[in-house]
Amino acid sequence: MKSLLLILLIALNGLAHGACLTRGTGDMGIIVERADGSVLVVDTSAHKVLFRVEGLGDLSHASAVFSRDERYAYVFGRDGGLSKIDILCGTLDKRVIQGGNSIGGAISQDGKLIAVSNYVPGGVKVFSAADLSLIADIPATATAKGKGSKTVGLVDTSGQRFVFALYDTGEIWILDMKQPDKPALTKFTNIGRLPYDGLITPDGRYYISGLFGEDGLALLDLWHPEKRIRRILDHYGKGKKQLPVYKMPHLEGWAVAGNQTFLPAVGHHEVLVVNTSDWKESGRIAVHGQPIFVIARPDGRQLWVNFAFPDNDTIQVIDSETLKIIKTLKPGKGTLHMEFTPRGEEVWISVRDKDEIQIYDTENLTLKTRFKATKPSGIFFTNRAHQTGL
Repeated sequence: MKSLLLILLIALNGLAHGACLTRGTGDMGIIVERADGSVLVVDTSAHKVLFRVEGLGDLSHASAVFSRDERYAYVFGRDGGLSKIDILCGTLDKRVIQGGNSIGGAISQDGKLIAVSNYVPGGVKVFSAADLSLIADIPATATAKGKGSKTVGLVDTSGQRFVFALYDTGEIWILDMKQPDKPALTKFTNIGRLPYDGLITPDGRYYISGLFGEDGLALLDLWHPEKRIRRILDHYGKGKKQLPVYKMPHLEGWAVAGNQTFLPAVGHHEVLVVNTSDWKESGRIAVHGQPIFVIARPDGRQLWVNFAFPDNDTIQVIDSETLKIIKTLKPGKGTLHMEFTPRGEEVWISVRDKDEIQIYDTENLTLKTRFKATKPSGIFFTNRAHQTGL
């Protein structure tokens, strides 16, 4: 009898410890279920949900980054929550409320620091990736109302630096965290009105901030910050009536293909084509609606575009060589986010109003499969761990 009990205890103990997966993480990712404050941990090879992690607060505008070993996802919630998830165990490792309204974050070049940008109270906070302890608190410039400016467009770059924009005060700051106990700031003021988001080139050299208050963008060369801010695409909407903006375009998922960059035009049914050698406009592509994300397949050959309300049931695929639309897809209302598998053979699309994820073959542009998710939005795969600015 004692032997039987011992065997049973060993078996139960093995089951308890066996809850965590023993496998690689290179084909894993998370999907945000925005209404429930939860995320799904998924296997992109098997098209399978592995875990559901709950208790993450308000995820209505959530984003995520991954640790260098791809084991942990750091989720930035709209309620100021910063959550560390163990994707091999499907558990919430730690969660802190670091602000009142958070709009995104980034992980440092060495993977040891997590930076979070805030609408409320403004500014940026930097935490230890290991235990989410506070390392630095960087307040933003105060507005005329005495509150700190909203910070947006936070990205990581080389040299243990973070770059972000201040929405209310029209600034771009570089935060140098080489010495965590002595954060260093470089500030650029008067960059333009209402910078709403930012992007960084894959090599980490150029940071570009979109300007909601003007037709144009602000460019900063991070190799030569002494050159200050340069305006590009000035007055790209000149002579055209701007439409009401129902949702701000997102620049972080920007598209680079060859020597061209593709950007969503604010308030216009167009994708802007920019030559990266001189940062001048080289063309425009008329599209179905106001673009939100314009993202490139990893090989750069295709651009996938989704749209703001009322056209948010549509995806258009553009050939980056001919600049022609080659396919219009109708996944359904609330088509919010797209994420390519690391080598681009598939794209996963969240369709909020259908409560599902749709997976498309990018070669023949057909639907491969779909599965249920509750009000899904952001999709993030672990290969982002090794890409600057993502």
